Amino acid sequence: MEDTAKMPLNETGNLVDVKNLVKYFPVRKGIVIQRHVADVKAVDDVSFFIRPGETLGMVGESGCGKTTVARTMLQLYRPTSGTVEFQGQDLATLKGRALRDARREMQMIFQDPYGSLNPRMNCGNIIGEPLIVHKLTRSRNEYRDQVAELLTTVGLAPYMASRFPHEFSGGQRQRIGVARALAVRPSFIACDEPVSALDVSIQAQLINLLEELQAQFQLTYLFVAHDLSVVRHISDRIVVMYLGKIAEIATRDELYANPLHPYTQALLSAVPIPDPVIEATRSRILLTGDVPSPLRPPPGCVFNPRCQSVGDDCAGTHTEGLTNEAGVPDLREVSPDHWVSCIKV
Repeated sequence: MEDTAKMPLNETGNLVDVKNLVKYFPVRKGIVIQRHVADVKAVDDVSFFIRPGETLGMVGESGCGKTTVARTMLQLYRPTSGTVEFQGQDLATLKGRALRDARREMQMIFQDPYGSLNPRMNCGNIIGEPLIVHKLTRSRNEYRDQVAELLTTVGLAPYMASRFPHEFSGGQRQRIGVARALAVRPSFIACDEPVSALDVSIQAQLINLLEELQAQFQLTYLFVAHDLSVVRHISDRIVVMYLGKIAEIATRDELYANPLHPYTQALLSAVPIPDPVIEATRSRILLTGDVPSPLRPPPGCVFNPRCQSVGDDCAGTHTEGLTNEAGVPDLREVSPDHWVSCIKV
């Protein structure tokens, strides 16, 4: 496994730089002659970076664009606009063989351990297919040895290579997904809610496995999740998303100790605390209304219809130095490594 510290980084020293990333899904109307009538704004002007060797957590409600960000970074979805710089090159400009070569360095662990594995392929072929695609094995014996080593690395027995996905439990299937991602010896892995479909005890085992693999192979993670306690455990920094935009970015300890965006405060107030005295006395922030449609996001700050601190300037009025021309709050660094998209902060 290559050391990520020796890999080419961009001029900022980051492994990944996402700048002004936009992903819209067109809505078309008509049967024979279709016309473009609207766009689902799944990801709308998102920017962040990931340093080599760190884990960047990404949290938010269902439908906020977390998975779309991860898939667009790996070019499983092509971005509408914006750039994804990985090891100094913009993946959005790559095609064909160049893109396939770049994908060897970045892999993905999918959310559903049942739907992400081909039921017609046995475990060994699922894990070994990337070795063949990227020509990383020279003989059948070497192929079998590499598959057996990968199975052992993720805590499975080599003899399981002949079994099919339906013969494994959910946790074992996700371990197969981890082994498949490791097969091409990547430097970056996007983990799309890898534990959300598993029992709590199995979640802990898989999280520990991911941390062990990160230390062993110097991996960099994007970790997408709903569970804020899991994200706090595994992440170095955390991105909070809402309706396709970033609300706040901060280090793990800073975010939990000093949340600045009203949405982050509301999320953290809903996290259970295992101390009954504190749990009974702390205040909860209850959000009113529903999440707006990404087809028609509200003007200005997208959180303003549900915000407990909303003001007159939050609904699209241009505030000099705090918002862009559309009245949308800029993501500003308010303290070292702490970024917030809110004009009230």
